[in-house]
Amino acid sequence: MSPRPAPRPRRAGGGRRGASLPPRRGSGDPRAGRPPVAPRGLGGEQVEGRQAVRELLLAGRRRVRDVWMAADIDPAPILTEIEELAYRGRVPVRSVARGQFEREARTEAPQGVLAHSAPVPEAELDDLMAVAGPGLPPPFLLALDGVTDPHNVGTLLRTALGAGATGALLPRHRAAHLTPSVTKAAAGAVEHLPIAVVPGLPGAILRLRENGVWVVGLDAGAPASLFDLAVADGPVCLVVGAEGAGLARLTRQRCDVLVSIPQAGPLDSLNVAAAGALACFEVARRRRRRPGVGPGPEGPADP
Repeated sequence: MSPRPAPRPRRAGGGRRGASLPPRRGSGDPRAGRPPVAPRGLGGEQVEGRQAVRELLLAGRRRVRDVWMAADIDPAPILTEIEELAYRGRVPVRSVARGQFEREARTEAPQGVLAHSAPVPEAELDDLMAVAGPGLPPPFLLALDGVTDPHNVGTLLRTALGAGATGALLPRHRAAHLTPSVTKAAAGAVEHLPIAVVPGLPGAILRLRENGVWVVGLDAGAPASLFDLAVADGPVCLVVGAEGAGLARLTRQRCDVLVSIPQAGPLDSLNVAAAGALACFEVARRRRRRPGVGPGPEGPADP
């Protein structure tokens, strides 16, 4: 395994440099001495789709007001499971006419099931940065820089959870939040993955770096390869950019490292959800080499 680089590497891609920062503090807990903050909501009050509603009920993370099922829906094992979970959670299940159901639905294919619930609780950035404790994995975060397509946002959240990410960051403006389309595409990931909304991603990147988190930006023009990334087994935050435009200028400048995904063929870039999936699982693969880190058992070292 490659040794950890010096704390202040030069940025990949033309030697871009961010703002001057104080030395990294490493394993400190950024929550120390801070007063408790009342939980906030990210949206997500209407959940549509069978898998998303199932995970909503199964997680028990937020109060569910009711579940609607279209009256003409065909029986299926997952529908029976949803009804059983709702019964155990004392959540009313309403059978409604197809027309009424479709007027209520906000996605194109809700699969005959939707639920109304309390909003998804908003995580604090300080909590996402904090070192969890001995033997537990260091932070592995995914930040979305201006991703506005709900399907891409939901898919990225689902992918991040599957790769073992410990949290996600969304900017408050110019980004899709937890709409019904996002929660459906996420297929229940929003019930398990802590998500923080930050006023601006460049400012959040500065805070991440000050607290020992390596910030890695995906940039199609970067000369460094994702597959040579040497910092994935420590506290890390992957940053993916907007559809088409990529990373914003200031976001790009403030990343510790910029990496690209080597490609063959005539196309010069991947869809942001596909690129994010590759990056998340490359980090997961490298973290598996470290005992006690990552979503699965430790794998063999790279040749």
